[in-house]
Amino acid sequence: MELEPPFRKIIHVDMDAYYASVAQLDNPELRGKAIAVGGNEIRGVISAASYEARKFGVRSAMSSNLAKQKCPHLIFVKTDFARYKEISAKIREIFYDYTDLVEPLSLDEAYLDVTENKKGNPSASLIAKEIRQRIFDEVGLYASAGISINKFIAKVASDINKPNGQKTVNPEDVIQFLEELPVNKFYGVGKVTAAKMYNLGIFVGNDLKKKSLEELVKFFGKSGTNYYNIVRGIHNSKVKPNRIQKSIAAERTFNENISSEIFMIDKLEKIADELERRMKKSDTKGKTITLKIKYSDFTQQTRSKTKGVFMQTKRDFFPIVKELLFQEKLKNSVRLLGISFGNLNTEKKEPIWVQLQFEF
Repeated sequence: MELEPPFRKIIHVDMDAYYASVAQLDNPELRGKAIAVGGNEIRGVISAASYEARKFGVRSAMSSNLAKQKCPHLIFVKTDFARYKEISAKIREIFYDYTDLVEPLSLDEAYLDVTENKKGNPSASLIAKEIRQRIFDEVGLYASAGISINKFIAKVASDINKPNGQKTVNPEDVIQFLEELPVNKFYGVGKVTAAKMYNLGIFVGNDLKKKSLEELVKFFGKSGTNYYNIVRGIHNSKVKPNRIQKSIAAERTFNENISSEIFMIDKLEKIADELERRMKKSDTKGKTITLKIKYSDFTQQTRSKTKGVFMQTKRDFFPIVKELLFQEKLKNSVRLLGISFGNLNTEKKEPIWVQLQFEF
């Protein structure tokens, strides 16, 4: 099967180790050194790690204690979200010089639709290169980019030549690219789903493509339809300027079912750390906290509470999570727990779409 035009030209720009790079930009003595943003040498969770630290296995969402074990000379620096937001605004202004169709995903990444652009440049690859150069010249940071016919492929591509690189997947190369792509790189395929796919003999896109729609829906529910489409290059989600997020969530599936509420609190602590990180990264607050519980028999339950004020930090929302957990007796052992924020402080704006045919 070949994809048929017209195609859109989508760029995914992803800043390289953004929080850590900002710290190194503002503090020259930290450049070239292994640093971690957030946490401290005793406790806490890391928000980001420099590439120098990543060489030692230090990653975001890792406990400070474990990070220090992996990299004894690791330097911890405090988060500075006001500064991250300030620089992010400068980077977005560069994006808007090329197109108004900009969909920020967080402070450090965004989709751009440059099918029709303000520069009249027919090459999305050259636009991406120019944008990356301008970010370095005007802000002092490196960015990577992925360029292709839809958001999914562009996002995957942006990770291929990191740091400070870019990857273009042209329309004629999309099918082969997807067939050779490891399934754990597909959108929506986490560790648990990937393990399930491996057990079914699905390791790369071509393996996934051999499964019928009926089989994929049987194995993966509604997500099966999505997997069936994206491996064929079908992903029609448009770039949404000022995208409205209805909720931000974090959840974990456990290797073994748990029934102890003490263990659940421990797991929820870690989930709450991740949720706080995501809320801060997207510069978002919310009023409604929802606790998601999936039992060992695969039934699911949610419990919610809405406050009169916006919340963002774990200190503010975690007491509510514990209250929801103990609100009523659990009916079975638990295989998944999740926490989400709703009623976010976002405003709705209507995007305008343009569909054109062009040479890629």
